[in-house]
Amino acid sequence: MEYPSKLIEDAVNEVAKLPGIGKKTALRLVLHLIKENENRTITLTDSLNTLRSNIKFCKTCHNISDDEECIICKSHRRDRTILCVVEDTQDVMAIENTAQFKGVYHVLGGVISPMNGIGPSDLKIDSLVNRISDLNTEVKEIILALSPTMEGDTTSFYINRKLNTYGIKITSIARGVPMGGDLEYADEITLGRSITARTLFS
Repeated sequence: MEYPSKLIEDAVNEVAKLPGIGKKTALRLVLHLIKENENRTITLTDSLNTLRSNIKFCKTCHNISDDEECIICKSHRRDRTILCVVEDTQDVMAIENTAQFKGVYHVLGGVISPMNGIGPSDLKIDSLVNRISDLNTEVKEIILALSPTMEGDTTSFYINRKLNTYGIKITSIARGVPMGGDLEYADEITLGRSITARTLFS
């Protein structure tokens, strides 16, 4: 792709490094910023610089936070007896948007993936074990809410093995056919899990 300016080319190359953004989209965004009022571009860059400099991770659950402890961990309205283990902050946001979960979280920061060089020590698993082994822990149930992939299942299995000696109930999120989905289009593993994890009709 030919660029009219080296400055535009450099900006496009940087924007295109963001996930889900190709060179064409990056170029469109860069050209949009050039057309915008200069103050808007400065506001954007200032906001990103402030984000990068000041963002923190909760000392308890490792969720992204403005302070040392996130708003969920600080809340007195959350049920601390139920702890939901997720891969990243996006999963916390997705679950929170359902308004169905009132417990607390533990963000692993990824899943075990030998292919990508990610092992248990690269995740916040030891921190999770420490939370559960704490004599003052209120946790009675751990929900493993990891993606139904080989890496997610491997991570869930590893965590279950690390925690099953503490006498705490360990569950995983239900897996099955999505609402509005046709059985003929469901893969065999999903359909099989739907059958074996069937519930009473009510």
